Amino acid sequence: MPDLLASPYYRAAFMGVALVAASAAFVAVNFVRDTRTRTAVAKTITSGDPGRAPQVFRRYGCSGCHTIPGIPGADGQTGAPLTGLSKRVYIAGVLENNSDNLVAWIVSPQNFSPQTAMPATGISQKEARDLAAYLYAQ
Repeated sequence: MPDLLASPYYRAAFMGVALVAASAAFVAVNFVRDTRTRTAVAKTITSGDPGRAPQVFRRYGCSGCHTIPGIPGADGQTGAPLTGLSKRVYIAGVLENNSDNLVAWIVSPQNFSPQTAMPATGISQKEARDLAAYLYAQ
């Protein structure tokens, strides 16, 4: 009986499986590293805690109007989707996208766009910083 482990076909298959596994591990490690880096940068620029954001989003009903990545049930269609917010040039089309402007917009949107449909919710600066950190970490 031929030794299957020594066959060129087995070795080629094994190398293929090993290459796929190594590639998957590389992608996973880089994804985790990129996520950690984005989160660390977001915390630094906003002084917020993205870990507190899911509760804040729910408390103020943000998910009723916005689609928010990573928040179960946040599939609102009234407001802009908040996916990829960190890559946008403007916030709501009226403010340069930076952390101070995002926090200010979340707290008092009518100060910047009186006709906006986004309500003043009574959210605090601290809570708005947590939301900003979450959105920039995505």
